[in-house]
Amino acid sequence: MPKLHVQDLACRRGGRILFASLDFSLSEGDAALALGRNGAGKSSLLRVLAGLIPPFTGTIEWNGEDVRREPYEFRSAMRYVGHADGLQTNLTVIQNLHYWAALYRASTSRDALEKALAAVGLDDLADLPARMLSAGQRRRLALARPIATQPGGLWLLDEPTVALDRPSIAKIETAITAFRATGGIVIASTNAPLTLPDAREIDVAAAMPTPEDAFGDAFEDALL
Repeated sequence: MPKLHVQDLACRRGGRILFASLDFSLSEGDAALALGRNGAGKSSLLRVLAGLIPPFTGTIEWNGEDVRREPYEFRSAMRYVGHADGLQTNLTVIQNLHYWAALYRASTSRDALEKALAAVGLDDLADLPARMLSAGQRRRLALARPIATQPGGLWLLDEPTVALDRPSIAKIETAITAFRATGGIVIASTNAPLTLPDAREIDVAAAMPTPEDAFGDAFEDALL
């Protein structure tokens, strides 16, 4: 049985269907890349999966359970990194990471936090105020969160390579590979190069409905 199973998923935002009839399943160690032009719904797909916006139709199952009926296990396993880096600029780099580790009840020891920072190349900036970070450094600190808060079964990464140079992207790819080796699942949306061996592609743009589909019986039923 797949760890994550998505069936007939559709997303409606601003009165418009972004994608519909999206089906995929991922097992432990799998990765997927959500692809499509800007505005196709890649970020919305990740937000639906993360439970930040409700699906218009369809189901999301984790370990065979609908995540809307049994949300606790899924939310405990899921780590989401969106467009916003979610940093407290008045705190240092390591204090920011300490906050997230404490939130997820992960290790807050300095050694553990520095190890996560080293994975994204920020260990030498641990005591620097976050307000002094560049855009790429801020992005790397956001990506250190899922690393520091393991164990987690699913990483949802929205445009993780934004503002990153090639060496920084390579570090993120290495961290993802290490997470997958533990059985973790990764779904990343991207328009930039991101090498994830054996990753399946989820073409969100291909799931855009035709006008007939957008007003078909399934969508009319969902509106009732």
